[in-house]
Amino acid sequence: MENLSYYEILEVSRDADKATIKKAYRKMAKLYHPDRNPGDNEAEHKFKLCNEAYQVLSDDQQRSVYDRYGKEGLKGGMGGGGGFGGAGFDDLGSIFEEMFGGFGGGRGRRQRTDGDKYPLDLGVEMSISFQEAVFGCEKEVHFSYKKSCTSCKGTGAKDGSVTTCSQCGGKGQVYMRQGFMTFSQTCPVCHGEGTVIKDKCGECRGNGFVTVDETVTIKVPAGIDSENRLRVSGKGNKGKSGQRGDLYVTFYVEPDPHFVRRGNDVYLEVPVFFTQAALGETISIPSLTGEIELELDEGTKDKQQYRFRGEGIADVHGHGKGDLIAQVTLTYPKRLSDEQRALLEQLQESFGIESKPHESVFESAFDKVKSWFK
Repeated sequence: MENLSYYEILEVSRDADKATIKKAYRKMAKLYHPDRNPGDNEAEHKFKLCNEAYQVLSDDQQRSVYDRYGKEGLKGGMGGGGGFGGAGFDDLGSIFEEMFGGFGGGRGRRQRTDGDKYPLDLGVEMSISFQEAVFGCEKEVHFSYKKSCTSCKGTGAKDGSVTTCSQCGGKGQVYMRQGFMTFSQTCPVCHGEGTVIKDKCGECRGNGFVTVDETVTIKVPAGIDSENRLRVSGKGNKGKSGQRGDLYVTFYVEPDPHFVRRGNDVYLEVPVFFTQAALGETISIPSLTGEIELELDEGTKDKQQYRFRGEGIADVHGHGKGDLIAQVTLTYPKRLSDEQRALLEQLQESFGIESKPHESVFESAFDKVKSWFK
């Protein structure tokens, strides 16, 4: 993946606009994010490459330099300062909040602290039933979190012994000059760490952390919906300092065979026989809390909707309840007996001209078509 261009990494064309690039980055970042791929070094590496590509392609100045000179033209002599520009980081932060934001409090996710090789906050996903989402429940969350390796003190090196990288002198960046311009890039030896490991720690295999399994019980509030997020304080990854981040649980609600949710409203498809619709019968239908009576209008039409105020889902933030919308689907007999056919024909004749609306509608059209052939 390192040999791919930034456009290839994000799987966009060279003439892609900013909106397309941003959408592609979000897709790739979700796919390779370390929280969704715990212990997968390859996914973490690809995530870093996606970040690097987006930081460049989302900034007009850096993108222009990259298009002309490639990666060698970046990070050093363009616009002052080493590394990537501030606009890219601000945008990345907003995208990060979009990816993991939602229900669960206003503060953002904590990033890694100095010396930690991973972010302290941790994200997991959980599927719940439609009923659990509507009424709330308690659920056990089984997850694994990262903890700084005590044997190597989080360095990844045997006995915690690391040496300064001779290639970059501990800076994590190497520099080169071309004419009047200076370029920098991540040190290929230490990969930006500034230090190198001679012997890997046997306990953590050089990762600097170990994984620990844990189970917590959470209270899922009534009204929660797919993509909503719940924060569990102090149950994330644990850093070198002993500080522990937060666990973020993102929910996905399983569909129900009868009720369809749209926000806090619930839709219910109600099959109604054509005679019931014509007569305007009163029928019993299910709601989230039991049975309710649906009084059909005489001559109810197919797809006609009836709204029951306050019979929907409670808002997860406590702002009232949604509605139940019952939508009629007319059904007709699949076959008729001789007696039923005779009765229907007799009924149709009793309506007279009203039973044949097409005749009055098309009468003038028939005359016009006949005139075409005179």
